[in-house]
Amino acid sequence: MDKKNILGHLERFKSANILVVGDIILDQFIWGKVSRISPEAPVPVVDINHESIMLGGAANVLNNIASLGGRAGICGAVGDDEMGRRIIHELRLKKIDTGGIIVDNCRPTTVKTRVIAHSQQVVRFDRESKGDIACASEYIILDYLKTHYHSFSGIIISDYAKGVVTKKLVSGIVKMAKGRKIPVAVDPKVGHFDYYKNVTVVTPNNLEASQAAGFEITDEVSLAAAGKKLIERLKSDAVLITRGEQGMSLFLNGGKPTHIPTVAKEVYDVTGAGDTVIAVLMLALSSGADMREAAVIANHAAGIVVGEVGTATVKLEQLRKTIRQSLI
Repeated sequence: MDKKNILGHLERFKSANILVVGDIILDQFIWGKVSRISPEAPVPVVDINHESIMLGGAANVLNNIASLGGRAGICGAVGDDEMGRRIIHELRLKKIDTGGIIVDNCRPTTVKTRVIAHSQQVVRFDRESKGDIACASEYIILDYLKTHYHSFSGIIISDYAKGVVTKKLVSGIVKMAKGRKIPVAVDPKVGHFDYYKNVTVVTPNNLEASQAAGFEITDEVSLAAAGKKLIERLKSDAVLITRGEQGMSLFLNGGKPTHIPTVAKEVYDVTGAGDTVIAVLMLALSSGADMREAAVIANHAAGIVVGEVGTATVKLEQLRKTIRQSLI
């Protein structure tokens, strides 16, 4: 890879304008320490020091885009509750248009609460509704897309299987995007793989790719077979399989696979890493990078966020620094 060329793409991130569509989540972290086991049950007692709340899911994808200097819009749903209002407030503070967010009084805002002690996650509990959003909500989001999609350079579908990403919605996005040749990237869920036909690229992790392909990925032969099967099944331009400490593998429709080794020095927490990967991948594609260059840039960003505890984002200077140090 040409380091100068890669760094040039980073400088064009500010010209990208990405629309994120998907499941909006609030990530709540309860931080503390453990010094004893409960006398009531064999579980640790966490003495709480403080709490923090961060934007998660599709909102974390948007956060990553903004952190790197790109512009972004968002479509999704929140509940008519305190956490939903907090999400909308946080987005407005970031000067994000919230016109694409539906306030649904029939479902709660999705909240993931993680208890962290000594930099280790002790337990997580979720408040959510996994049922599909109502047809009326689908129409509202599609109508918003029809009005605004022409101003975006790329579309990300962030699917956490919380009800926003439906087959009809994805089909409508792909149809609109094809008309203007806008790339569509999907962070997928296995049960929805058949929704994603004809998108530009999907970014499953190793387990998701195994489940979608129908067999376990155990070596390079099975990995190549899975990549080929997913390309054929989805009719996509590319599949980028994230493989944890083994890095990433990019499969192109009609091209040879590219295996990208990890650049992470230490892995503390993978929370939100998939959000970072897809955000940076689309930023790079929208800034003139080809798919291989975009995957390399996304891999460097992932290497940064897994070294931090909690839902993290990447700063542009951090990404510049790691690319300068790593690329020959």
